[in-house]
Amino acid sequence: MILIVDDDSAVRSSLSFMLKRAGYEVKTAPGPREAMDIVRAESPALILMDMNFTLSTTGEEGLTLLKQVKVFRPDVPVILMTAWGSIQLAVQGMQAGAFDFITKPWNNAALLQRIETALELSAAPKEVPEEQAEGLNRSHIIGKSQGLMEVLHTVARIARTNASVLITGESGTGKELIAEAIHINSQRTRQPFVKVNLGGISQSLFESEMFGHKKGAFTDASADRIGRFELANKGTIFLDEIGDLDLSCQVKLLRVLQDQTFEVLGDSRPRKVDVRVVSATNADLRKMVSERTFREDLFYRINLITVKLPALRERREDIPLLARHFADRQAAVNGLPRTEFSADALNFLSRLPYSGNIRELKNLVERTILVSGKQTLDASDFESQYQRHDEPAKAADGTSFAGMTLDEIERQTILQALEQHKGNLSQVALALGISRAALYRRLEKYKIAISD
Repeated sequence: MILIVDDDSAVRSSLSFMLKRAGYEVKTAPGPREAMDIVRAESPALILMDMNFTLSTTGEEGLTLLKQVKVFRPDVPVILMTAWGSIQLAVQGMQAGAFDFITKPWNNAALLQRIETALELSAAPKEVPEEQAEGLNRSHIIGKSQGLMEVLHTVARIARTNASVLITGESGTGKELIAEAIHINSQRTRQPFVKVNLGGISQSLFESEMFGHKKGAFTDASADRIGRFELANKGTIFLDEIGDLDLSCQVKLLRVLQDQTFEVLGDSRPRKVDVRVVSATNADLRKMVSERTFREDLFYRINLITVKLPALRERREDIPLLARHFADRQAAVNGLPRTEFSADALNFLSRLPYSGNIRELKNLVERTILVSGKQTLDASDFESQYQRHDEPAKAADGTSFAGMTLDEIERQTILQALEQHKGNLSQVALALGISRAALYRRLEKYKIAISD
């Protein structure tokens, strides 16, 4: 049974009609007192709750009712209903234990999807049977450490829902692979999986890239363009580096995530889209929210489920398996004989700090195989190729960076890498352990010109 709590009879009638047509049993209540009578007598499967029940618009009535409901029915998901102007109230509700929030007027399809997701997650077992986790399609995810298995158990539990997922973790931990695993194991697996690196999209191009444009919408719009959300329709959109998104773009993204509708540039007709949103970041979004550089309402919209990937140094037992995987793949790609590792080589690899995580291990293994040309590698082979991160930084002339600011050190390091790799930006980004998009941003920041 779904309980609707709203003082507006038109809202109660409209929602009741929609939910009954969708096959749900429905009860309604015009205010907190009637709602609590129902909650005390029986346990609803879900509650749709307005935040104001009198002429007051503070939302305190809704927050109070939410806390009362959570005392009696802590496991019942509550979806709050609010207007765009009071989204901050809904955020307070999320902090108080609400499952989600919708804005009025709502989009029926988006609301039904949110309800379905809430019901699926509340009914899902907290612990996934071992055989279900083992049967998960891992794609290219390698390892069996406890930290990784906990992540995969979460993926197995939430993959078949439509819940938005935020994947966090340091650079190089494999966040994109987890996003792919969520898609592959979902009911959308036969539909598109669209990857978007938000760190590589400028503010001026955001709407065109994400929502598309019509020919003539702006000066350079010489043809129609389909946006990423439309390409991902019925499937999954992966928003990587979401912490790099400009505040003005965050507002535009929030609207499409809220209502699952968007407008193509040059065409005012709203278009509906059915997408599951998976985001990733290596930034501390909670800290960014407190610093007001990331919108709190967007934060709660994208992290219904949070998956935190452990750093490679926290799953050292997986290092030999990963090294073997990268070596075999290198042999297959380049037509090389299979490379073996001595015991001391694996011991050496397992002790490294890996500030660059799996990406650093992959680069080290592949570089050592190609440079050494040996079929059996020992510790000395890897040690000769290992680029130590704990050695004192030196400038190009061999002098220390002592006394320089962090920005000056970063600029000098980029210049050295550019010189070392003869301006090859892909190799520079790889050596620095950052994405090409992040490298471009730093080149612009430090006004470093690149010759064609």
